[in-house]
Amino acid sequence: MSEQPLKKAITSHPFIVKKEDICDGSPIIEGTRTRVIDIAIEYEVLGHSPDVIIDSHPYLNLSQVHDALSYYYDNRDELDKKIEQDQEFIRQIRERFPSKMS
Repeated sequence: MSEQPLKKAITSHPFIVKKEDICDGSPIIEGTRTRVIDIAIEYEVLGHSPDVIIDSHPYLNLSQVHDALSYYYDNRDELDKKIEQDQEFIRQIRERFPSKMS
């Protein structure tokens, strides 16, 4: 019996949109300017639970946060590249304009 390759499930993301005039077309939670990557960073890097994330963003609900995380995992390679680009941009700005507080 031969094994069938796994197929990627097509997932619907009812709360996620891309609009070129908002956040440079980065995926956001509809009706907000909250980017999917910002929610992913809070969850993955900061270790915040979805409940803590909605406490930090009271205009969001749990379904929106879970949909943002689901979208992130479905598109992780693309979004991780965007995160890296943003981090590089921040690094360049810090080099160009060092803090006077340091």
